[in-house]
Amino acid sequence: MSEADPGLFGPSSVTWQMHGDPMMWVAGIRALYLQALHPRAVRGVMQNSDFHNDAWGRLMRTAGFVGTTTYGTTEAAERAGARVRKIHRMLGATDPDTGERYPVDEPELLLWVHCAEIDSYLHVVRRSGFPLTDAQADRYICEHRVSARLVGLDPDDVPADQAEMTAYFEKVRPDLAAGEDARTVDDFLLRPPTHPLLVPAREVLWRRVAHLAYASLPPYAHELYGRPAPEPATVTRRLRATGTLLRCVPARLRWQLPPKHILRAMARLGPTARPAPYKLGR
Repeated sequence: MSEADPGLFGPSSVTWQMHGDPMMWVAGIRALYLQALHPRAVRGVMQNSDFHNDAWGRLMRTAGFVGTTTYGTTEAAERAGARVRKIHRMLGATDPDTGERYPVDEPELLLWVHCAEIDSYLHVVRRSGFPLTDAQADRYICEHRVSARLVGLDPDDVPADQAEMTAYFEKVRPDLAAGEDARTVDDFLLRPPTHPLLVPAREVLWRRVAHLAYASLPPYAHELYGRPAPEPATVTRRLRATGTLLRCVPARLRWQLPPKHILRAMARLGPTARPAPYKLGR
C-alpha cells in the first residue's frame, strides 16, 4: 500500500472536510439518542456490552472507527470494517416479550444505526454553521454508502441523498419507541458516571452538550422520549453559537487528541490534505 494512499474518501471528499469539525462530538451524542429509539437495535447493544460501566469506551471506539475510516489508509479502514463485521457475526439478542433470538447484524438494524449516525453528523454540523450546499449534503450521504459497506450493508440498499434519507426515516418511524433500554441511554447521557471531583464539571459542561444534542433531535424523537425541547429557532441559535465557539479553538490543538487521525493523514499526504470548510467550494 502506497504511503500516499488517500484512504476510502480522500481530501477531495465532503466527508474529509466535514469530519474535522468539532461539532461532530455533539452530533455523535445526537446519534446515540436517535439510535436508542429502535428497540431491537438498542437491545443488541444493551445485551452484548457492559454499557453502564463502559459507555465512554463505546463512544470512543465509535469515534475511533469514524476517524480510521475517514482519515486512515484504505487498508486500515478495511481492517476496521472487517473487525466490526466479525464481532457482529458472533452476537445476538433476545426479545424479552417473545423470546425471539436474532442476530445483531440484521440488515435492517445495521441500516438504522448507519442512517441515525449519518443523519446526525450532517444535521448537527450543517445546522451549526458549517457551510454545505444541498448538493454537497447529498454527496456526503452518497459517500457513506462506502462506510455502510464496511459494516456489512449492501450499498445499493442505503440512502444515497437527502430525499432518500428522509423517506427512510418516514418508513421506519412506526418501529420506534422509547423503551427501558432507551431510558437507560438517556439517563447515561444526562448523568454519565464520573469521578466525584469532576461532577461539577459534568453538571456545568456535559449536561449542556447533552441537552443541546437532545434538542437537535427531530420532534418525533422528543415526543417519544417525553421530554420537551426549545423552539427550533432557539436550538439553531445555540448550535451556531456552540459551533462558533468550538471553531475558535485552533484546529492543530483540537487534532492533538489521540489517536490523532487527522495529523497522521496530513503527515502521510502532505499539508494540502488539511481539512477545511473553504475547500468544499473548489
